[in-house]
Amino acid sequence: MTEPAFFILTALVDGPRHGYGIVGAVAELSEGRVRLKVGTLYGVLDRLVGEALVELDREEVERGRLRRYFRLTESGGRCLAAEVQRQAVNARIASQRLRALRPAQQAGPA
Repeated sequence: MTEPAFFILTALVDGPRHGYGIVGAVAELSEGRVRLKVGTLYGVLDRLVGEALVELDREEVERGRLRRYFRLTESGGRCLAAEVQRQAVNARIASQRLRALRPAQQAGPA
């Protein structure tokens, strides 16, 4: 799963959001590391909709502009949970290896 897709799914856990709401939530959740452009956002959303991980919740007209709200599907929630678990396992493995490396680095050359 790509990082933008991960954060889009995460942004939708709390409930439906429109495009700019998703962009803002992703920037906040990623602490600014992921900054989605609108074209990228809708490309990822189209893919997530095609995979039934996200679905259109509703459309509203706000100040003459159409806002499309998206929501996480049950399948999307399961997929996100699996990705969270996968990333946690990967982080644990890397952390264990780094801890094993530190004593060797602190000892210095023999």
